[in-house]
Amino acid sequence: MNTGNVSGGLHSTSGIAGQGYLFSQQQQQQQQQQQQNAMAQPKGIYPSKYQTQALYARIGDPSAGATNAMYGEMPGTIAGATGVGGTSVHAYQGAGGNAMAAAAATAAAAGAESEALYQLMVELFSATNREQALAELSRERDRNPDLGVALWNAYGVMTILYQELIAIYPLLNPPALTMPMSNRVCNSLALLQLVATHEQTRMQLLKANVPQLLYPFLSTTSKAKQYDNLRLTSLGVIGALVKYDNHEVISFFVATEFLPLCLKIMDIGSELCKVVATFIFQKIILDDGGFSYVTSHPKRLHTVLVILNNVINQMVAAPSGRLLKSVTKCLIRLADNQKAKEEMREGVSDHLRDATFAQVFSEDVSYRRLVYQLILKLA
Repeated sequence: MNTGNVSGGLHSTSGIAGQGYLFSQQQQQQQQQQQQNAMAQPKGIYPSKYQTQALYARIGDPSAGATNAMYGEMPGTIAGATGVGGTSVHAYQGAGGNAMAAAAATAAAAGAESEALYQLMVELFSATNREQALAELSRERDRNPDLGVALWNAYGVMTILYQELIAIYPLLNPPALTMPMSNRVCNSLALLQLVATHEQTRMQLLKANVPQLLYPFLSTTSKAKQYDNLRLTSLGVIGALVKYDNHEVISFFVATEFLPLCLKIMDIGSELCKVVATFIFQKIILDDGGFSYVTSHPKRLHTVLVILNNVINQMVAAPSGRLLKSVTKCLIRLADNQKAKEEMREGVSDHLRDATFAQVFSEDVSYRRLVYQLILKLA
């Protein structure tokens, strides 16, 4: 009897082990099949789940919720909010204390704001809601500095922004752009400026040659407000790229023939466009590569000095302290070249030396110092 029981127990144990092995094999086969199915599925927007999981910052599990899929890759300011993969409000309240409850409430509000931003990005995929979504996202740019990273990584969003820019090319020449159209494109450009400003996405935007999409806007000559806004916002994107004094960025703009467009705006643009364009030009010549490009060719150098003189002469009727300082800084930098210095001694505008800008000279100490520095350099 004992032997039979032992034998029966062994057979029973062996049968269970065999069943467990078969079950394990079936599980592995099912997992492999699920992985193959997941790889075969289309990535990005799933029409059947448009409202709840339409957008992914990175390609994730299609069965995951919209929030996890979207914010799993987002930076801390946006993604780290409670309600986006964080601790719930009840957990904080359970810990006790008014401070914890207040922190939880703040985090919950941030989570709700993040969900609202997510929904706005989803609405970019709707032709009917896109214009309003662009305007709302543009208004959020000051409150969410990491929004640029989210836009860059969100599936399909950058393509939509590029399409918005390219769509108005036929309206540039002959001029047929309306103010609402210009505002819509300017909102797209404002979002591009967020991407250009953030250190994580700046160089990626440059390497994708995105700034060249803006050159047709900068080449427009119409002085109508809608075109001026377009030029100003485009210059804002480029200004965001050059202000960090990166040699690779400057080399890009020198190589892609941006300087003629910049000089033209300095010459004929509105005051605000002149200020931004002159700032960009100043940043380019502060770089050794940009300085060499401008000063190595006599005709090019002469053109630059003529345009800088024109900018000074155009300010006689309405002086601008910001623009005067930017132009003077450009002249100081160009004076480091001997040929430029010789030409500037004879050709620099007399308005910098006489009492034309006496009010700015007396009120702005930094401008006064710049003028003295230029005079000393040319002496």
